[in-house]
Amino acid sequence: MIAVDTNMFIYAHGEEFPLHKKALKKIKELAEGWEPWSPPVFCLTEFLRIVTHPRLFYPPSDLRDALEVLNNLLKSPSLVLLRPGQNFWAFLNDIVMKADARGNLVFDAQIVAVCKEYGIRGLLSEDRDFTRFKDITLHTL
Repeated sequence: MIAVDTNMFIYAHGEEFPLHKKALKKIKELAEGWEPWSPPVFCLTEFLRIVTHPRLFYPPSDLRDALEVLNNLLKSPSLVLLRPGQNFWAFLNDIVMKADARGNLVFDAQIVAVCKEYGIRGLLSEDRDFTRFKDITLHTL
């Protein structure tokens, strides 16, 4: 099972990105395939925050359109939504300390922590910051 980071959803959503076609193809393959795939819940809310933000996109995505994108993704029968469980905080503590994650890296650390809680070792992302976390293997397009 592979986890999917926010930037994959943003690239698949926005035709203006150079990686749009590759990301869209990959997300469609995952959503329509039989192999389980896993977006952390944090990545879905971050997608919504980013694509609807008027300072980041002009024009920003319509809120209803962005929600529809996520609602359609969540219909994928092979999707396993990663949510923090009982061991999340212990994993997060360990991960931020080992990686000396501070500031914006704490957000990435929580993605790694929820993946670790589910036993997921691979993350599809174009964010090279994940290479500093030894508990996850970065997969790129």
